[in-house]
Amino acid sequence: MPSFANQVPQRTLGRRGAATFEVWNRRLHFYIGLYLLFFLWLFGFTGLLLNHPKWTFADFWPTRKQTTFERQIKRHGAGSDLAQAENILEQLGLIGEIEWTSARADSRRLDFRASRPGHIFEIKTDLDREHAVIQRIDVNVWGVIRILHTFTGVRAGDARNQRDWILTIIWAFSMDAVAAGLLIMVFGSYYMWWHLPQKRAWGLVALMSGWIACALFVAGLRILR
Repeated sequence: MPSFANQVPQRTLGRRGAATFEVWNRRLHFYIGLYLLFFLWLFGFTGLLLNHPKWTFADFWPTRKQTTFERQIKRHGAGSDLAQAENILEQLGLIGEIEWTSARADSRRLDFRASRPGHIFEIKTDLDREHAVIQRIDVNVWGVIRILHTFTGVRAGDARNQRDWILTIIWAFSMDAVAAGLLIMVFGSYYMWWHLPQKRAWGLVALMSGWIACALFVAGLRILR
């Protein structure tokens, strides 16, 4: 049997480990919360806009500004459609996430969209004539805020559209960080709640209420479809 003298250091190490974990859990909760603060405000506000499309003050699409102009371009050498589209954007002095709006019918034409929050450029090119027609659509600040809620650069089931603009990649990485940070904060909250015995009863009520509400939406909406 292990002696009492051997058990004491083990208990001490266990307590130190728990104390260290508690300190780091609080620090993570504090600093991750500060990092997430404005992201959560942004997504909370844009979620309200998406959930209430009839709010007239945020109805940005009817007030959009559309302009159309034409430019001469130089045909890019051999390369992929993406390389040619990037070259055309560079010639036009435009930046944004490239989206393919339709399958390419022939090698003579290359049509695509370049978008970034607040601005959409519909670009139709005739490569033989080295000519481009650009339709520019600008939306107001409400449009920018709303677009940020769903701006990912990719579409489900559409393998052709990939993230090809560096800012879209950074934005998507930030959203992953928000999701991971929320998970860390939630699990950290469970730990802190469990270590406050006087709060366990009401904490359990809140926990079960949230779990039941979520289960009803996930399972109930699936059954009613």
